[in-house]
Amino acid sequence: MRTAAFVYDDTLSRHVLREDHVMRPSRLRYTYELLEAYGAFSLPNSRLVSPRLATDEEVLTFHSPDYVAAVRSFSQGQIIANPAKYNFSDGGDNPIFPGMYEASLLSAGGSLVAAELVADGEVDVAFNTAGGLHHAVRSAASGFCVFNDPVIAIKRLMARGLKAAYVDIDAHHGDGVQEAFYDTDAVLTISLHESGHYLFPGTGDVSEMGAGKGRGYAVNVPLAPYTDDDTYLWAFREVVPPLIQRFRPDVLVSQLGVDTHFTDPIAHMKLTTSGYAEAVQEISRLCPRWLALGGGGYDMSAVARCWALAYGVMVEQEWPDEIPQSYQERYGLKRLRDEPGPQLSPATRQQARKFAEDSVAAIRRLIFPVHGL
Repeated sequence: MRTAAFVYDDTLSRHVLREDHVMRPSRLRYTYELLEAYGAFSLPNSRLVSPRLATDEEVLTFHSPDYVAAVRSFSQGQIIANPAKYNFSDGGDNPIFPGMYEASLLSAGGSLVAAELVADGEVDVAFNTAGGLHHAVRSAASGFCVFNDPVIAIKRLMARGLKAAYVDIDAHHGDGVQEAFYDTDAVLTISLHESGHYLFPGTGDVSEMGAGKGRGYAVNVPLAPYTDDDTYLWAFREVVPPLIQRFRPDVLVSQLGVDTHFTDPIAHMKLTTSGYAEAVQEISRLCPRWLALGGGGYDMSAVARCWALAYGVMVEQEWPDEIPQSYQERYGLKRLRDEPGPQLSPATRQQARKFAEDSVAAIRRLIFPVHGL
């Protein structure tokens, strides 16, 4: 039986980026409460674990000293430099908010706690829903992300002598993680995402495949808007398992964003809860040791339901479709799974399938030979 840890404390969900901001940390609390209602943390193979603040030294394993100092000062209301230099602005994706530094340290620390639990063999999988902030780069915030906890966690695993692979199923390209490891073959990064031709951050073509020793170790599977469960899972199965099996990581790190869901307000993918859960099930088969991180997702109901299903995969439990009465009364949600799913025309499905087939064909031509496939 697989053992799992869920990293959570209510402090993770209390901060507000901006009153009108689409990224709402309260979604973490909704997920925790839904899992608690299902009795997830009373199972013999499940642990509820508190996060901790990452230290400056841990954050500095990736981020530059001037950036970390700027985030600390901005968080305290001290403007020691031009915020725009670090991609912060009042009305943009990355607003400055009180306590930003501590909130970002706590998200990163949660991923480090999860990484250590997996590295130490205390659990087989650990899930930090507050993590997965994959856009931040060395000296700038990006896409709602201040500190790039996947990179920081992977660097911790590497420092422990462990070989890590990274699989990102967020609707947005995992550009910050790709950039961090772009010129090394020590980490394999794979991102499945809505094509950058249609969605932020505008990157993630198949041709972005790494540089120098890293050539062939950055893998991108761009997909068309309106990609449904069947096409998404087909593309995943064609690309991810063969590459992971050949790379043979000690630990698999996954970013489990939910903005691929068909109700998400800022992306255009058409996955259902069933398609998402099956993608997570596919990930669960790739490596015995698994570090799972959150990510995007801006429909609060979809996020809570999908992450509850994801943790169900981790603890090998099939939650009943009827949501427990206590949660129903609090939030009005009645069903865990989607019914019905999105209505797409045959022509739309066919176009998305052709786009996916072209991406997979390019990966087979450009990247598989690097790995002897």
